[in-house]
Amino acid sequence: MFRIILLAMTLLTAAPAFAEPLIFAHRGASGERPEHTRAAYVLAIEQGADFIEPDLVMSRDGVLVVRHENDIGGTTDVADQPEFADRRATRTVDGVAVTGWFTEDFTLAELKTLRARERLPALRPGSAAFDGREGILTFDEVLDIASTAGVGVAPELKHPTHFAGLGLAMEDALVAVLERRGLTGADAPVLVQCFEVGALERLALRIDTPLLQLMAREGGPADRPALTYAAMATAEGLAGVAAYAGWIGADTALIEPEPGTPTGLIADAHRAGLKVAGWTFRAENAFLPEGDRVGDDPAGHGRLRERLARFAGYGLDAAFMDQPGLR
Repeated sequence: MFRIILLAMTLLTAAPAFAEPLIFAHRGASGERPEHTRAAYVLAIEQGADFIEPDLVMSRDGVLVVRHENDIGGTTDVADQPEFADRRATRTVDGVAVTGWFTEDFTLAELKTLRARERLPALRPGSAAFDGREGILTFDEVLDIASTAGVGVAPELKHPTHFAGLGLAMEDALVAVLERRGLTGADAPVLVQCFEVGALERLALRIDTPLLQLMAREGGPADRPALTYAAMATAEGLAGVAAYAGWIGADTALIEPEPGTPTGLIADAHRAGLKVAGWTFRAENAFLPEGDRVGDDPAGHGRLRERLARFAGYGLDAAFMDQPGLR
């Protein structure tokens, strides 16, 4: 309980409460176990993560379930299940045509029959060794894991506009869960994220739970075609974000385009009253800038600790990590 109180205080304070960034376990310890599984979350907690991060999508019957995307072809064994062969479809999600199997075409009961698998087996064979051992979790189940361990939860709403177009009200489902569990206050150990703007603006009018606006290096929010993340990352844009959120979650390239050459984003965000989380810190060379790599093996580990230390020096408030134990 004391750990949860500290986390809630950290979400509310204007300045970092700890010398090091908070660690948000990105989909759990997703560099070592198949992402979004109970094993991934439990391992991340054992490694000292402050928050665990579930990506939220929806089932056909309106339940929030935890998957990286609503296309589950690469993260479950659905392609191996003959009874679901006819569910394979092509959908347009945020303007992009995607072919696969989609959570919105399955009831929760059907999703619970599937088994999780590693999304990047070539880079993470150790994690792939755990394929098939676990099923798909609901948001409620992840909240139970976090509550028992005394850590926070940073759920990301995936494609709320897409789901709304299908008659699946993601924001309503989220608020219902948070209200039922008493997590709608400003001191809740929950940090709700989204790349879209409208979902967060509407949530800010309904709940006091802390909110985080995600920003990518390129493009813009799917629900605001005229807006770019680059514009949102300016001083004027950050002031606009601060009207509805207390955090931004920035692609690390927006903070440090090249190793050792930071931008002014963190300082600008702090001046606007926003905290900054960076995403995503991964150990494998394949995900690191050239200056942080060690050797030529894409799956080999580079200088992750040194990279994180640089960002801490820039004033980073939190880091999304695939391998929380390597901080």
